[in-house]
Amino acid sequence: MSATGHAVRMLAVVTARLDAWLWAVRLTKTRSAATALCRAGHVRVNGDRAKAAHALSIGDEVRVRTEAGPRVVIVRQLIRKRVGAALAAEALEDHSPPPPPPEERAVVGVRDRGTGRPTKRDRRELERLRRRDEL
Repeated sequence: MSATGHAVRMLAVVTARLDAWLWAVRLTKTRSAATALCRAGHVRVNGDRAKAAHALSIGDEVRVRTEAGPRVVIVRQLIRKRVGAALAAEALEDHSPPPPPPEERAVVGVRDRGTGRPTKRDRRELERLRRRDEL
């Protein structure tokens, strides 16, 4: 192998697509799920909403809002292909807040069967609860 060929192979990955990286480090089950999160506006890179093709670099802060709760991670390695769980864990630094205890999780929007449509007061109360849970 020539010296130039070896040098080209030794070059590190400088950037990676956001959706591919989210999938590779196992924050989403599929790459298309990562793309859907980006399209829905649930992914932020360094505080700004990011598209699926956003080029990540080392040191970027990625915030992802998933069904399991918010995840805050710092990019430590750029990987494009899915790797083992141990290698994927090394590619990020997790700063996610701990999940709330089960008793703090409020069931929002559950009404007794047969109570009819919510009144205007009930609807406003439900909306207020939903807004509080989104924060």
